[in-house]
Amino acid sequence: MKLSGRDAPAYFAKPDPAKTGLLIYGADAMRVALRRQQVIAALVGPEGEAEMRLSRLSGAALRKEPAELSDALRATGFFPGPRVVFLEDAADAHTPVIEAALADWQPGDAQMIVTAGQLAARSSLRKLFEADGRLIAAGIYDDPPSRAEIETTLKAAGLAPPPSAAMGDLEALARALDPGDFAQTVERIALYKLNDPEPLSSEEIALLAPASVEAGIDDVIHVVAEAQAAAIGPIVQRLRAQGVQPVALCIAAARHFRTLHAAACDPGGPAQGIARVRPPVFGPRRDRMLRQAQRWGPAKLEQALRLLLETDLTLRSAQTAPEMAILERALIRIAMMGGA
Repeated sequence: MKLSGRDAPAYFAKPDPAKTGLLIYGADAMRVALRRQQVIAALVGPEGEAEMRLSRLSGAALRKEPAELSDALRATGFFPGPRVVFLEDAADAHTPVIEAALADWQPGDAQMIVTAGQLAARSSLRKLFEADGRLIAAGIYDDPPSRAEIETTLKAAGLAPPPSAAMGDLEALARALDPGDFAQTVERIALYKLNDPEPLSSEEIALLAPASVEAGIDDVIHVVAEAQAAAIGPIVQRLRAQGVQPVALCIAAARHFRTLHAAACDPGGPAQGIARVRPPVFGPRRDRMLRQAQRWGPAKLEQALRLLLETDLTLRSAQTAPEMAILERALIRIAMMGGA
């Protein structure tokens, strides 16, 4: 039986123990592994592996010893409870072996969980699982997780669904990060919120989300965007002492102002533009960038970007002037544009 993308998350969270086997396939190995872990944990419980109710086989090993799959499915466990045989890295070459093992399957035998890479529609392995009513085939694609999937991830980490604003930030974060990175971020949030009765806030998500720009560079860019020309010199000198390269700082400033320009030019207004930023920004930093985009407007932001481009070309040319001084002068000029 083929499992649709809409029904798959609910099945992964609560798989049918009466089914004989499940095939999970997809191009993204991390997404497939996360779903496989979820299904196996739901079937055998947290102590399943410790109680030897989980057997692992690899596709390479199965080629050498085809009988291992049938033996593992029929083996009797020492501890009571459901058993799972997990076959990793399967391919069409394993279809005859899997088909033979399924032919001998009897109620009470272990359930088979098979993972594979991307499989075409004509794949013999897919056809085997899709055509048999005892089996299920589920494809994993690179679609962003739904709200229900995010809530499942939060629940697994021991977190209650947050208020709507914070949930929106989590949805944006889930779209920007790989599944594994997002799961790790949620675990970090759960540790931070341990024994904290207050609901999760956007500020806390911003604090714990992976940073996209080094903090010191971020400071000076915000100072420039907020037209605080007098504060630029000391911060630039501190960054220079830390070994920050002028070209890297210029690139980061250009990235920031391109983001502001995109937000200011968005048809839905700067607020919607900031919401579309990738990677997403959260909490106070998002509000800060929104105010900057509203203050500058498209025309001034284009002037700032033009000056940053000219400065970048100068820094990369064969000039003899001190590079950090050139950049500092350009940043001061931009700050003065914003204050005009």
